[in-house]
Amino acid sequence: MRAMIMDRIAGPLSVQEVAAPELPAGGAAITVAATGLCRSDWHAWAGHDDIVLPHVPGHEFAGVVAAVGSGVTKWAVGDRVTAPFVEGCGACGWCRAGAAQVCPDQQQPGFTHWGSFAEQVVVHAADTNLVAIPDGVSFEAAASLGCRFATAYRALTGRAGLASGEWVTIVGAGGVGLSAVMIAKALGGNVVAVDRNPAALEVAASLGADHVLAADGSDVPARVHAITGGSHVSIDGVGSEQTCADALLSLRRHGRHVQIGLLPPVDGHPRVPMARVIAWELAVLGSHGMAAADYPGMLALIESGALEPQKLIERVIGLDEAAGMLARFDTANVAGMTMIDPTR
Repeated sequence: MRAMIMDRIAGPLSVQEVAAPELPAGGAAITVAATGLCRSDWHAWAGHDDIVLPHVPGHEFAGVVAAVGSGVTKWAVGDRVTAPFVEGCGACGWCRAGAAQVCPDQQQPGFTHWGSFAEQVVVHAADTNLVAIPDGVSFEAAASLGCRFATAYRALTGRAGLASGEWVTIVGAGGVGLSAVMIAKALGGNVVAVDRNPAALEVAASLGADHVLAADGSDVPARVHAITGGSHVSIDGVGSEQTCADALLSLRRHGRHVQIGLLPPVDGHPRVPMARVIAWELAVLGSHGMAAADYPGMLALIESGALEPQKLIERVIGLDEAAGMLARFDTANVAGMTMIDPTR
């Protein structure tokens, strides 16, 4: 199969012909129809995750079942499927309770094993982790759900419990941030979107953000408080000390912050304004994707037209172009999601 190969940390990537991945017991091989280029893939390329070289990145995908391993009972060759980026083991207490996203024995394509920037990808514990794609949902839209959209959905519903009429500040209007804008509006929230990229803010406004603020070096939390009196909920969809602090400090007392963007260590552990967390009794939460068991509610909203993840897709490119784009992803001013078609 053709795949994007990473031979060294933070080095150039190339598209090569390689052997297809081995099919594990209980697993499934998926022919990839669409896969998303995500900031988390850049983190792996930059060395912020433990990966074994040579490596194939990619963790958001949708496609067709090409083969199933022994013990798989729910899926057959030809099924249209997607999967969360966290593959639960299917056997532990967390998986049995429907919380595979925190499984201690989890696998992650593009991190713990070869990912979806290839013509095929393997999903472990297929009966636990695969999700059927409804006929009315495209492969590109389904692929967008695997990380950013599902993570934002769980952040606002399962973690922050956003209620209609509440204010939410979303720092970062990339893929996950724009997903959060769309979901928050569908839930009846009022949205302030923050980003350094004017084009991204334009997209956020088009998706219904009530206010957009440029991250231009000014006091973002003060501007948010002037608009909202302090948000009820905040999300950092970027993952830096500055964006995390801006999101936290935008909250009102007893506010809820959800950290989605990965915070790589800078001179040790990242510095977070914990004095404000203590004094204002803020809740600090994480959102690590969403289990396959929780997908039906989200897919029902997509089928009904209440949520339209396909609106977030800015471009579709091939593997060769993606190999050059991944290394620049952290500094690129990208508005919306970039999808990869491995057949291009």
